[in-house]
Formats: sequence, C-alpha cells, structure tokens
Amino acid sequence: MGPQDIEAILDRAEDTVARGDGLGGTGFHKVVAVAKRDPEVARRHGGRIAAIDEAAFRRWPMIVVPIVPGTVLASMAAVGGACLTVWARRLAGDGNDTAGLVAFLAAVVMLLASTHGLGHLVVGRLAGIHFSSWFVAKISKPQPGVKIDYESYLSSTATRRAWTHAAGALTTKVIGLALVGAAIWVGMPPWLVWALAGLFVAMVIIDIIWSTKSSDWARFRRELAYKAS
Repeated sequence: MGPQDIEAILDRAEDTVARGDGLGGTGFHKVVAVAKRDPEVARRHGGRIAAIDEAAFRRWPMIVVPIVPGTVLASMAAVGGACLTVWARRLAGDGNDTAGLVAFLAAVVMLLASTHGLGHLVVGRLAGIHFSSWFVAKISKPQPGVKIDYESYLSSTATRRAWTHAAGALTTKVIGLALVGAAIWVGMPPWLVWALAGLFVAMVIIDIIWSTKSSDWARFRRELAYKAS
C-alpha cells in the first residue's frame, strides 16, 4: 500500500465518520495494520489515524468520561472495595452477619467493576501508551473500559500492545481468585465462598472459549502476530 493509497483511505474514512457512518468498508483498518508493521507510517499518519478512531469511537458508547476523572473514580471504587472488605470482616466478627454480607457483596461489585480497566491503564502507561477516556459500552455490558489513544498505541511495540490488552483479563482473574480468599478471611457463608469460586472458574472458561476469539486475549494474539510478521 503506497502513500497515495493511505492518504485516499484516510480521506474516505474522515468523510465517512463525519457523515455519522461506521468505518467498515473504508479500508481504515488496513491502514492501521500497515502502521503497526511500519514505524514510519505510524509516525507520519499516527495522529490522523488516532483522530479518526476517536471520532468513530465517540458514536457508540452509552457513557464516556474523560480519562482523569474516570481514573479517579475507578481508583476510589477499588480502594473503597478493599475498605469494605475489611469492614465486612469487622461486622461479621461483631455478629452483624447480614450487614457484613451486604458490605462484602458491595465490595465484590466495586472491585470487579473497577480493576479490569485499571489493569489495562497501569500496564499501558508503563508501556508508553496513553488513554483518552473511560466508557461504558451499554447496559448489558456495564463493566467500565478505557479507550486507547491510537497515536501512542501505534508508536509502541507489538509486545507492549499485546500485554496492555492482556492486562485487563489477567487483573480480573487475580481479583476473582483473591475474592475467594477474602470471603474465607472475612468469614462469609460457605455458599458465597463456593459461588465466588464458581465465578472464578466461569471467568477462566469464558476466557478460553470466548475471549481468545473476540476480546482481550484475541487482541493479545493479534498484536503478537504483528511481532512475528
């Protein structure tokens, strides 16, 4: 793909997004693939690619929050979840079993909801990748995500991009397993301990069956393929 082809495709993609249409059929993702393989293309066109990607992204999430306040909120939720876990142990120790159960369940929700995106964010920033916002895609997928800034993404290496994608999935599994131990430590009922253990196993199975095809692990494999090419 020559320089003129890239310019023509990006022109078409910009016009398409400006009309409110999707990027499918514009050839935009072919240019992205070229940029991932060719650092000079990434350097020359990275800013323009990022602007098109960001404009297309803004049209579909249910909620979008700028990266700084979103990160503050997610961090507060993670810290709050950890604090609720400690409080739940104290409540259970004082004989307030129902209050302890409610506090621990709230901690589970807060930790699982906040830490996936934070995992992407922390590893991505260590890899030199920036992020533009937090978002919630839709009601049926309420877990918050983080939107990558594509210019910094393209300027990073394939390995770093891959592990940035994998970080969210790995963080979720670590937190899921930790919650099983936390439930035992807090003194939660056996049914909840087993439920959390079942949730952890289910998350691993979902990763193997689904995420390797269309989510974090699929993106991990996709980026590593650029390293091998």
